[in-house]
Amino acid sequence: MKMNLPNKLTVLRLCLVPVLLIVGMLPDRILPFYLSCLICAVLFICTAVTDMLDGKIARSRNLITDFGKFMDPIADKFMVIGAMFVILYKFSNLRLLMIFTLLVVVFRELAVTSMRLVVSTGQNIVIAANMLGKIKTVSQIVAISTVFLEPVVQLVTKWIAEAVTGKDLLWRTDIVPLTWASLLFCVVMTVWSGMNYIKAYWKYLDPEK
Repeated sequence: MKMNLPNKLTVLRLCLVPVLLIVGMLPDRILPFYLSCLICAVLFICTAVTDMLDGKIARSRNLITDFGKFMDPIADKFMVIGAMFVILYKFSNLRLLMIFTLLVVVFRELAVTSMRLVVSTGQNIVIAANMLGKIKTVSQIVAISTVFLEPVVQLVTKWIAEAVTGKDLLWRTDIVPLTWASLLFCVVMTVWSGMNYIKAYWKYLDPEK
């Protein structure tokens, strides 16, 4: 099957998801924790960049296809949910927060996707992505990237501080304020954008049909 560039980028994004899962779930004796975090961050950011590029290229070159309309949102959801499963497995100190975050993301996507399907088939209305939805996506990308990168940044900071002071420093690796802040903001935006979609299109869901 011949594909244009945006569709190739979408397929690439899908292919990177299992690579991210494998790398993120390798035992520490095979791939050290901090190196694994760095590789996961690079892989995830690459998937996010392809998400941005394929849409821009498709719109600017008029390369929008039914394949792209179908696969692009699927690839987006696989990208985010797959990365969150890696975090759930890898970061025991974030497990409760990640379970809650993952449940919120999954239920939101199921609700909005179901609503899109019903409204588009029953009312012939296309539900376009709005600003809240875009902010939600960005907040998820930032939150996941922060989870992977904050331990690496902390380790590098510790090395620099020890090199400057000449002393071995104690370091609380379980204190990750940027991770908590970004994940909580991600949860807020996920819920807010989901409620906004439901509120805007609830009138098209007729319980008598």
